[in-house]
Amino acid sequence: MTTRQHTFLSRRLAGALLGGLALCASLAGGAAAEGQLRIAKQFGVVYLLLNVVEDQKLIEKHGKAAGLDIKVDYVQLSGGAAVNDALLSGNIEVAGAGVGPLFTLWDRTRGRQNVKGIASLGNFPYYLVTNNPAVKSIADFGEKDRIAVPAVGVSVQSRILQWASAKLWGDKEFAKLDRLSVAVPHPEAAAAIIKGGTEITGHFGNPPFQDQELAENPKARIVLNSYDVQGGPSSSTVLYGTEAFYKSSPKTYKAFLDALDEAAKFITENPGKAAEIFVRTTSSKLDPALLKAIITNPAVTFKVTPENTLGLGQFMHRVGAIKSAPEVIGDYFFADPRITTGS
Repeated sequence: MTTRQHTFLSRRLAGALLGGLALCASLAGGAAAEGQLRIAKQFGVVYLLLNVVEDQKLIEKHGKAAGLDIKVDYVQLSGGAAVNDALLSGNIEVAGAGVGPLFTLWDRTRGRQNVKGIASLGNFPYYLVTNNPAVKSIADFGEKDRIAVPAVGVSVQSRILQWASAKLWGDKEFAKLDRLSVAVPHPEAAAAIIKGGTEITGHFGNPPFQDQELAENPKARIVLNSYDVQGGPSSSTVLYGTEAFYKSSPKTYKAFLDALDEAAKFITENPGKAAEIFVRTTSSKLDPALLKAIITNPAVTFKVTPENTLGLGQFMHRVGAIKSAPEVIGDYFFADPRITTGS
């Protein structure tokens, strides 16, 4: 099966899943109330907090402590666009995606659904990896190259690539590499980089896919590190929801945030056990040693407090990608003592 066929099939599957979710939502009578929580997650170790929360049933644990039985469902999607569609259609309460899609939805829904961030999933460096020996920097990608991202133009990887392009060529050329970008789920993009021989010669991914590429293909190299563009360690992947969920389900919301906080501490203190949970919950065949190295990488931090997110939003406003200019973290994250200390 070709890369294009894989992408088409993934989109068809995502569409079918969202259609089924929409039917369930309509039968259930619309938005969820206290005690119901539907969470969309994507691929990669960046979602380890959710893997641990699910495996250890931490949301249910904190819900019971507050006198509430919470029914939790997890949905696997690919790309910020699909996740945002699921949130806006009322099929999920919590979206897991990049901070770029959060800014897009925050801007689009102001005065309506009022989507804001709930928590960070931690700090992870994202690498743009290539298997083309001629590509030494983003300036070297040519017309025959294709760069795989989760969603062209809107995913956090795509936004960071735009930011890097603006720094290199100027703000007017921020979307210069969009024409070379293709939407491909991380697992398929990683396979293309490792095996070679496809139109995909670059992949802006996340752990563990970027690490697999570097470990399994001697020709693979890092072209761009997200931290270099963002100005240091950053929370590129976040969780967000609507104001209705935040206000109408306070016990469920708090139980969810408390569960995430507990999971972050568990991973930090028990990286080996956390690696086992990732393998078990995702059916991953990743080398356990490589996985543990990713989790214990000094550049990686598991925490709910967002860090260094504002800059991307301000860049998106500067180039016209969003109309509203975020000024402080409270503009685009819901209030909580663990969140408002972020950046």
